[in-house]
Amino acid sequence: MRPGGPVYGVVRPPGSKSITNRALVCAALADGESLLTGALDSDDTRVMIEALGRLGLDVTHDPAASTLRVAGCGGRLPASSADLAVENSGTTMRFLTALVTLGHGTYRIDGSPRMRERPIEDLLAALRQLGADAQSEQGNGCPPVLIRAAGLPGGQAQIAGAISSQFLSGLLMAAPYAQNPVELRVIGHLVSQPYVRMTLAVMRAFGVAVDEHRHERFAVPRGAYLARRYAIEPDASAASYFFAAAAITQGEVTVEGLARDSLQGDVAFCECLARMGCEVRYGRDSITVTGRPLRGIEVDMDPISDTVQTLGAVALFASGPTTVVGVAHIRHKETDRIAALATELRKLGAEVEERPDGLRIAPKPLCGATIDTYGDHRMAMSLALVGLKVPGVMIRDPGCTAKTYPGFFEDLDKLRTAGRAP
Repeated sequence: MRPGGPVYGVVRPPGSKSITNRALVCAALADGESLLTGALDSDDTRVMIEALGRLGLDVTHDPAASTLRVAGCGGRLPASSADLAVENSGTTMRFLTALVTLGHGTYRIDGSPRMRERPIEDLLAALRQLGADAQSEQGNGCPPVLIRAAGLPGGQAQIAGAISSQFLSGLLMAAPYAQNPVELRVIGHLVSQPYVRMTLAVMRAFGVAVDEHRHERFAVPRGAYLARRYAIEPDASAASYFFAAAAITQGEVTVEGLARDSLQGDVAFCECLARMGCEVRYGRDSITVTGRPLRGIEVDMDPISDTVQTLGAVALFASGPTTVVGVAHIRHKETDRIAALATELRKLGAEVEERPDGLRIAPKPLCGATIDTYGDHRMAMSLALVGLKVPGVMIRDPGCTAKTYPGFFEDLDKLRTAGRAP
């Protein structure tokens, strides 16, 4: 990618991965057939679809139409045993670990070498409190996991909140089909709270309401999801790259299909850009960011931690340092995102102080560099943006973006070349 002038254009990212996989779980457990529209076609969603198929569920995927037709099982998993491979999809690993406890039989869930390093013991411990036989096969608190299921008895459980909100989300989505009502209490700070609100909203759309108190206690009644037609929003995390492109190049980008009240908390990334000096305009079904001279900020990105790397790229072009705090949990993602981001930003010339729960980025004269992505889609997409202004930026393994956004580089190039300001 050659550096150019300001970026102007309109883009609609593909469907949200987070919403797609949540809707797949609810639709799979529902009574009747659901149609999911605007669904994402990516490695993470394909892994979920394949795993549901191995559990005996009928999911028909039409990538061209961005639809998924799901024949629900009414909470009764057809397969009495399954060996599920989820690659490096955290949502699939965590959600299915909880889901298969509703079955009757033995289920094993494994993933990539990196997935085998990602902790899951907090989820397994909570499932055991609810009466499930859920174990880490190697006894190290990481996948592979082995579930010997005879239905989920239910009751009360405590779940630690510091590592991943996906543990809680997986429990919540499976809980309506437990044999008794489920009450979950979060121990400690719950990270990425907007994703839990997303889970509750998807559950509610499929007919199950959870009594929630301050993200500390969740009471889930016995119930059943109802099949429906469900529209999936464009991915707000993916949109952050295009908003950042406008900020970095002092251009203007409109993302269609998102609004201030989106189901996805990551639209709040735009507020970070506003604090840095950009102009942000919210429409009924769109968000527009206009780039302006940037200044550094200090920000707690716990609620929007998937956009830390995006902000890291923008921070290189600010006057003054940017400090990100509150994101210690992203060390347990596809890679240690704090350490990896610090390493790669330094290659580009930045002065970076790595901290336990974040990092401080002081912009310096920038230079081209070959960027390692660590198999992490967000490293590739975020740091490719630097190449919009800095010559000689090369991305190793750009294909890793297929995890959530296979067409990212094509869409970025279309936006970059679509036109200029009037």
